[in-house]
Amino acid sequence: MRLSTKGRFAVTAMIDVGLRENTGPVSLADIAVRHQISLSYLEQVFSRLRQCGLVESTRGPGGGYSLARGAENISVADIVGAVEGRRGADDAPANARQPAAAAAMTAELWATLSAQMTAHMQSISLRSLISEQRAKGVQIESRPARRGVYVKPSAEPVRTKAPNSVFALGGTLLAGR
Repeated sequence: MRLSTKGRFAVTAMIDVGLRENTGPVSLADIAVRHQISLSYLEQVFSRLRQCGLVESTRGPGGGYSLARGAENISVADIVGAVEGRRGADDAPANARQPAAAAAMTAELWATLSAQMTAHMQSISLRSLISEQRAKGVQIESRPARRGVYVKPSAEPVRTKAPNSVFALGGTLLAGR
């Protein structure tokens, strides 16, 4: 299994969604701000997560993403596999450019390492990562202000006692005599 920045960001974002699972859908814009991740990058990541059935989306104002199934039923391997694509266990690292004979000598090493890494990631549930964050005291802010149509507060009309024309001004000047 391949690990990259995309996989790390996906796990971070899924923890964020899991921490807020009781507050409703979480918008990608909020996740992007909280973790300084590009919004367009998150859109790509969540597209893959949605295709793999890990998250579900809600459209419209107040919409966003929520977990498609319980956090205890989602493993780190599921998340990383969704965004990285599942590769065969005998795949060598992408940057290994070796002749076929040299690659054959280390193929078993890479296959064993990949299998152990995958098994370890399958043993870690999203629920356990969420619990760790809560134990560390991560504060979950209250639901952000609703997005959507902005209602401008109505202002009281300004009432002045000043004359609004030359004639009214003349009338006030003459009335004072």
